[in-house]
Amino acid sequence: MLKDEYNCRLILEEFADNPFLPLFYKDPERFAFTVELFFMTERHEQMERSLLNQDLFREFTVADYTFIKTLLFASKNLPNEKFRLFQKMFNVLNQSLPKPELLVYFHRNVDILMHHISKRGRDYEKHITAEYLTQIQNSYFEYFRNILSYPILIIDLNTIDFVENQSHYEHVKYLISKPYQPGVHRISLVV
Repeated sequence: MLKDEYNCRLILEEFADNPFLPLFYKDPERFAFTVELFFMTERHEQMERSLLNQDLFREFTVADYTFIKTLLFASKNLPNEKFRLFQKMFNVLNQSLPKPELLVYFHRNVDILMHHISKRGRDYEKHITAEYLTQIQNSYFEYFRNILSYPILIIDLNTIDFVENQSHYEHVKYLISKPYQPGVHRISLVV
């Protein structure tokens, strides 16, 4: 929606291209390292291609993920020894990417996320548990607490549907456009 309105660059995660994702959901222990390594290389390549090449006709970029997502998921999916190796590779790749001017995290309760996942109907996602989603959410919040170099805006959207409701979209757009100091800012939107 922002891309259409502002003609900005858009980076959408290409998770469906990961051939190991369905295998990971069936056998996480066996395929965790492979799925995370594939995601890391794909995300890095996509972000590097999009963010490091200047586009004179587009003023800013909107992405539906940040590269740190790679490390946060890996921290929950990999055993310690594999995670340490993964983290070393991540740190090397992360150095080449710019930090966001604003990181926006849309937060929903896990039960709402489970409903959306079920509604989406992707066969390989049917094994996702509420416990797993809670762990992922907690890893994001843990990470956010330690970031002081750029602003993080957490918007609670439990009763908001900015895709279907234009006034909700306008409100979210207004919140994103405001200036924020580095650190965490949390706003709960309620209808």
